[in-house]
Amino acid sequence: MSNISKEQVKHVAHLARLAISEEEAEKMTKQLDAIIHYAESLNELNTDDVEPTTHVLDLKNVMRKDEPRKWIEKEDALKNAPDKQDGQFRVPSILE
Repeated sequence: MSNISKEQVKHVAHLARLAISEEEAEKMTKQLDAIIHYAESLNELNTDDVEPTTHVLDLKNVMRKDEPRKWIEKEDALKNAPDKQDGQFRVPSILE
């Protein structure tokens, strides 16, 4: 890949709505060029025996299966409620 130009840096800065000075454009040109050359050097690595991965660690679901099971009865849930009405918890109104 060819070197990145100062005009390309200015164009990308314009698209990103960034105001950069000539000095900043020159500095970013050198920095981005170094990044691109480093990324290109990674293409030289031999990855023939490396399997493609989406994550470096094996991921597995640690959640339990979502299966229906018996829960407490409504009367037991409301047994210690400070205020209840018509089989539901009664709480103070917070909206006016």
